[in-house]
Amino acid sequence: MKTWLIAVFALAWAAPAISSDKASAELELSWHEIEKFTDIRAANDSRSRFHERVQRNFEKYFQEIANKLPEGYSWQVTVTDVDLAGEVDYFATNTGQAIRVIKEVNSPAIRFNHLLRDQYGEEVVGGEERLRDMSFMSRLTPRGSTPEFAFEREMLQDWFKKELQPKLTQHAALPPKVSQP
Repeated sequence: MKTWLIAVFALAWAAPAISSDKASAELELSWHEIEKFTDIRAANDSRSRFHERVQRNFEKYFQEIANKLPEGYSWQVTVTDVDLAGEVDYFATNTGQAIRVIKEVNSPAIRFNHLLRDQYGEEVVGGEERLRDMSFMSRLTPRGSTPEFAFEREMLQDWFKKELQPKLTQHAALPPKVSQP
């Protein structure tokens, strides 16, 4: 009886953790010749560490999108170019230390190839995407410290809502082209 009570208690305690696991699409993200990207210049960091930080953040942003895709889907993404918001300026401060200055004329952009497949291996959407957010300054309002690459994250989230999500909904309404298992 005591063992049974412990098992029931353990199961009840673990149930919220089990049910909160949200399935998502499998993401395969790669980078093509990052050293040739338009602008991922480091302001006050080593180039390699800054590239790693850019990659880590963008991987997180693409994973956020993949988490919104249905379970069983696979999404292959190859980032081919990034142009971060703003530009590195050595003369913006009196010390001569480089900082990234965000101005409206230096809008964020990203270019990537992608292929999204459903659980049957059918292509949902794919191709090259060229995103540039010319109105990025009007989207986010600075509140103290803004997360790093927030403009780029917002641009990707906006693309997902306006472009990818409608195509996903449209595809889900169609019958599968292959025989189901």
